Amino acid sequence: MKDLATKYNPAEVEDRIYKTWLDGKYFHAVLDEKKTPYTIVIPPPNITGQLHMGHALDNTLQDILVRYHRMKGFDTLWLPGTDHASIATEAKIVEALKKEGTSKQDLGRDKFLERAWEWKEQYGGRIVEQLKKMGSSCDWDRERFTLDEGCSKAVVEVFNNLYEKDLIYRGERIINWCPHCLTSISDAEVEYEEKDGSFWHLRYPFADGSGELILATTRPETMFGDTAVAVHPDDERYKDLIGKKLILPIMDTEIPVIADEYVEMDFGTGVVKITPAHDPNDFEVGLRHDLPIINVMTDDGFMNDYVPERYRGMDRYECRKVLVKELEEKGYLVKVEPMKHNVGTCYRCGTSVEPRVSKQWFVRMEPLAGPAIDVVKNGKVKFVPNRFDKTYYHWMENIKDWCISRQLWWGHRIPAWYCDDCGEITVSRTEPTKCAHCGGEHITQDPDTLDTWFSSALWPFSTLGWPDKTPELKHYFPTNTLVTGYDIIFFWVARMIFSSCEQMDSEPFDTVLIHGLVRDAQGRKMSKSLGNGIDPLEIIDQYGADALRFTLVTGNSPGNDMRFSTEKVEASRNFANKIWNAARFILMNLDGSETAPHIPENLAIEDKWIISKLNTLAKEVSASIDNYELGIAVQKLYDFIWDCFCDWYIEIAKIRLQQGGEEAANAKAVLIYVLSSALQLLHPFMPFITEEIWQTLPHDGESIMISKYPEYDESLNFSQDEAEFERIMTAVKAIRNRRAEMNVPPSKKAEVFIDTPFETTFMQGTIYMERLASASNVTVCADVEIEGSVQIITADAKIFIPMNELVDLTAEKARLEKELKDAEKDLEFFARKLNNPGFMAKAPEAEVEKTKASAAKVEEKIKMLKESIEKLA
Repeated sequence: MKDLATKYNPAEVEDRIYKTWLDGKYFHAVLDEKKTPYTIVIPPPNITGQLHMGHALDNTLQDILVRYHRMKGFDTLWLPGTDHASIATEAKIVEALKKEGTSKQDLGRDKFLERAWEWKEQYGGRIVEQLKKMGSSCDWDRERFTLDEGCSKAVVEVFNNLYEKDLIYRGERIINWCPHCLTSISDAEVEYEEKDGSFWHLRYPFADGSGELILATTRPETMFGDTAVAVHPDDERYKDLIGKKLILPIMDTEIPVIADEYVEMDFGTGVVKITPAHDPNDFEVGLRHDLPIINVMTDDGFMNDYVPERYRGMDRYECRKVLVKELEEKGYLVKVEPMKHNVGTCYRCGTSVEPRVSKQWFVRMEPLAGPAIDVVKNGKVKFVPNRFDKTYYHWMENIKDWCISRQLWWGHRIPAWYCDDCGEITVSRTEPTKCAHCGGEHITQDPDTLDTWFSSALWPFSTLGWPDKTPELKHYFPTNTLVTGYDIIFFWVARMIFSSCEQMDSEPFDTVLIHGLVRDAQGRKMSKSLGNGIDPLEIIDQYGADALRFTLVTGNSPGNDMRFSTEKVEASRNFANKIWNAARFILMNLDGSETAPHIPENLAIEDKWIISKLNTLAKEVSASIDNYELGIAVQKLYDFIWDCFCDWYIEIAKIRLQQGGEEAANAKAVLIYVLSSALQLLHPFMPFITEEIWQTLPHDGESIMISKYPEYDESLNFSQDEAEFERIMTAVKAIRNRRAEMNVPPSKKAEVFIDTPFETTFMQGTIYMERLASASNVTVCADVEIEGSVQIITADAKIFIPMNELVDLTAEKARLEKELKDAEKDLEFFARKLNNPGFMAKAPEAEVEKTKASAAKVEEKIKMLKESIEKLA
């Protein structure tokens, strides 16, 4: 039997324990068709990623569910992997090349991709190793990568499937363009920030000199690309002006006045400039009216050769300043109106996004959105908490076609080839040697890659072998729980659902468990700019992974943000130390002859109490985990281990351990049984310390993580004994509290007299009173009268302690009178409820009976308090 060190040192334990788990292949799922599968696919972290608190929370929640289901006997698979992260990874490599004085263009595509794979091999596994430090019990033998051969095969298959159904098309449309990353991004990748801006009110004169129209714009630099001015067809102010020509200021070209219902008559002057190449709404207007589409900017956000020569090469914001000045000088600027507006920024780099017309590849979303909405509405996919249904529906019901092409080299290259001979496109599952339309051999593959989210949308089934019909796909798909933050419902969750519905004709998972953000102690979002980020690896080094995991789950509820502080981690570390010290005490009292955990035949009342409590705990913790209320589960475990087991049962057991013989043997057996079971219940939350302690106790099996999770057993429901023992506990607590109020030290023993109808119970409890309530002697009798005593009233007993020499009787009377006043207030509250016709008519019968019982208890307490006050008079 192994000893435990004097102090728990996570740094000494955790790596060693994790290696034991890996060596034992305990994380590896062996497909067993006789078992019910439970599958989680990890949200794949980017290979550029460093472990942050969001990862720590996300993976702690997943690991709890996985370890719990594994111990419950499910065929449990937690499938790990990483994402190639096109934009982020390419940006890292481009940055490194810049420092070397070169660029990706200088290197060329093939050499650049070689460099990218080298970077992936060097840094891509970093976050995986960091996840291992958290204790993540992933099946590392099945680790996947979104650019691996299998996932790439799935991507090509899906692209071809959708193209053949006309659900993927190539077209010239307005897209979101990042001038810094030099690529298109989807609507979901645009983050909006409120910024200060202006409405510049401008006058556009009529070409015939008959007047002018006044309009306002927030982006005057785009006016070079204006190809019309629009009014509403029903706007009486402008009906006669439709079809007339205006002079575009600075450009001195003519543009028409058109009528379109897009214009809001009551907004501003009811006149808007139309710039089809630089605004999504204007683009749609331009299509309806066959307007020219004029792009006035370069890819990187500078003014191009279409604009007047003096503006060419200017940054878009520099151009704005110079242009506004010229407009003012020439009399075109009417006024400037300050305003706040939401500006779209790139989610990756924070640069303001530029809407622009570009030829890109799109997924036609409307046909895919319908089935994806249905699987949530019919309950096949549940969001926890269910309020996130609304977020999902809102996005899916208003979804636009998804731009999936990216002007990047690192990623899945679009499987489309253009023919130089006939101009047609060949989309193929394999690399073609000639055009599928004309047979010409002059074909070139599209240089763009697919949006990163295109491949991660397939993650739940591509990682299990699809498009091949593998045994793993058949057994483990659909998966069960997806754990993710509310910030990527659009990016990822929705795309997995519609991709799975389309490709697999099935939902990808049955439950989406949404968690909130980890904020700092003041409730602020962690960010580099605030300098309030906390590195989870530093917390692990200082306090251990178990303390971090326990902190992240304590008080956690689905969908809600949580506050993180080192004080909370210290409290979790203290809990670990409490368990460690309890285990050391038990081990010090074992002689090596003890057998594996079992319940002895002859149980004392305190044994039945702790076993019954443990039995109920097993039921409640399992129910909480099954309902994804992990914060509630962990609080119940904390309360039981700290309070019931450590502070009460172990203290009581010391009495019997000192007695020796059968009493001591039974106490040891119960201590081993309860501690082992409590460790098993706690294991999913604090895996390292529970394994280390469990291995030192008598046990069956190789590891706690593959032992059976404790379950409720009706034969261990000792509710009557539990209630009886808690009468004694209540009395002990009351005596302790009263002595503390009176500043009586524990070393000062005093005789205790108890007047109670539960004589047998309290007779059994005299030894506990002496041990835990500093009683020199305990007398249980009916109608006892002790003159000049301190009196303590519980629901079950009237307790007298003769302490005349230790207490101020005047103060004691004042205290009793205050307690009487409080009790009378309580009675008045219950009386109001019971005299309220509404309460009596509408409240459940059980609630009414509970209120009556509470009132009766208070009445009895008032009676006893009054008697006690009279005796002090």
